[in-house]
Amino acid sequence: MAVAPIHKVREVVNYALTRIPPEKINLGIPNYGYDWTLPYEQGVSKARTISNTEAIEIAIANNAVIQFDQTAMSPYFHYELDGLTHEVWFEDVRSLREKFSLIQEYNLRGADYWQIMNLFRANWLLLADTFYISGT
Repeated sequence: MAVAPIHKVREVVNYALTRIPPEKINLGIPNYGYDWTLPYEQGVSKARTISNTEAIEIAIANNAVIQFDQTAMSPYFHYELDGLTHEVWFEDVRSLREKFSLIQEYNLRGADYWQIMNLFRANWLLLADTFYISGT
């Protein structure tokens, strides 16, 4: 499934708001994806963590069609390698825009990132276009 499906992120925000004022909440934004080998077996299968840029490179290298899940509001694709089927979920500007909209909708303090070291330029352009960015 998606790294951070928007409907689940919304559930967490709604719960957090019952305990914490919105001005004290930063929304965690994933800056990575997962490359799963299928079939998935709970407790057995493990995903490889990849950058968002690497996900796109994998899709291009394998002629995979990137799709968009309307429930999770996240991109994903499938590809075959060495006889194994892979499923990749990652973030793109569409999924990030959805997460940013939660910050605005709930008047949250801001955002923090998981895996800040993965360069994904599109994220920073969208972030700068959506919000005032403070250094504190």
